Amino acid sequence: MKVYITGIGVISPIGDNVAQTLDSFQQSKAGIGAFEILKSRHRDTFPIAEVRHTDAELGAMAELASSKGFSRTALLAVVAAREAVKDAGITNITEERTGLVSANTVGGMGTSENYYRKFLDESLSGDFLQFIDIHDCGESTERIADVLGIKDYLGTISTACSSSANSLMFGAKLIKHGIVDRVVAGGTDSLCRFTLNGFNTLMILDKEPCRPYDQTRQGLNLGEGAGYVVLESEHLVKKYNKKPYAELAGYANACDAYHQTASSPDGNGAYLAMKGALDMAGLKPEDVSYINLHGTATLINDQSEGRAVQNLFRPNVPFCSSTKSFTGHTLGAAGGIEAVFSCMAIKHGMVFPNLRYTQRIEDLIFDPETDLLTNKDIQVVLSNSFGFGGNNSVLLFKNP
Repeated sequence: MKVYITGIGVISPIGDNVAQTLDSFQQSKAGIGAFEILKSRHRDTFPIAEVRHTDAELGAMAELASSKGFSRTALLAVVAAREAVKDAGITNITEERTGLVSANTVGGMGTSENYYRKFLDESLSGDFLQFIDIHDCGESTERIADVLGIKDYLGTISTACSSSANSLMFGAKLIKHGIVDRVVAGGTDSLCRFTLNGFNTLMILDKEPCRPYDQTRQGLNLGEGAGYVVLESEHLVKKYNKKPYAELAGYANACDAYHQTASSPDGNGAYLAMKGALDMAGLKPEDVSYINLHGTATLINDQSEGRAVQNLFRPNVPFCSSTKSFTGHTLGAAGGIEAVFSCMAIKHGMVFPNLRYTQRIEDLIFDPETDLLTNKDIQVVLSNSFGFGGNNSVLLFKNP
């Protein structure tokens, strides 16, 4: 059974929706800069990629009567998921069996961490429990489902930076096994001090805008946002005479279990995941038009992924780039956001630029694209998402 993507929605540091995001790509307008929303002692040390809206503004964008009781993670999710459902032309979500598989890593920590010290000294008032209630990762999934009216299946995935790529895989499997006919799948994450401090402890944050795949790269920039797609069965696509963005024709996950946070030097897990996605789709490396690289701009990740790419595709590496040079690393949301970007690449015949790239990494044989390419025949896109613990996930999107 084939599974298609019929709707897409996104909010990120480069746009509040798909249309604004496309405009930012066309203008090579990155979303990385100084702190505006997040409060941190590091505000003058590291650039970040924020969605430049307050929680109240996000609540209005999500069409909520009030944002009270919603974490920032949930608010971002509702904005993007609403757009995806509307884009898919769904007016009555209960008309077909519909599931929701949502991913994140932060949960409501951006809110709950503000009350931690008060919790320790027992100075919180009686309503503090609402902030504990929104702390876990599954809470935002329930919020999305309540707002959209999804009741047939709910699932939450948290596998670090591969989280929302895995949510699309799981959603496709739910459809193929006949559990539901349609799934809203993707991921969301908001910035918080815990995440910023954690990555700073790992010493992988750049003090300048990140430079994915550049020999001089020094680390990543953290970002936030949400990206969701509507996955539908072949039956529903025919029933409603829809024109999909893409077929989710292949996917694979391979865990190299090399290190708690670092990728394996030879990129074996990434290689196996990319090859697995191609094998599932019945395609060869030369069939790939564009690779949306994981490309975090850390010293280890880009070297590891680069070796995997050239081992699989040499001597002719297809067009490739890291869109994290625009959005920063949105962690659990990255796979969902970049799934949307992959669909945009197919629809518009585009290859997105890898900003700030000047010098090839030693021992690699390829360069990412540095200019926006248009009017290209983009038939197959690989989107790579690699998480801590070696959880490597790859999605393959095919022009329907």
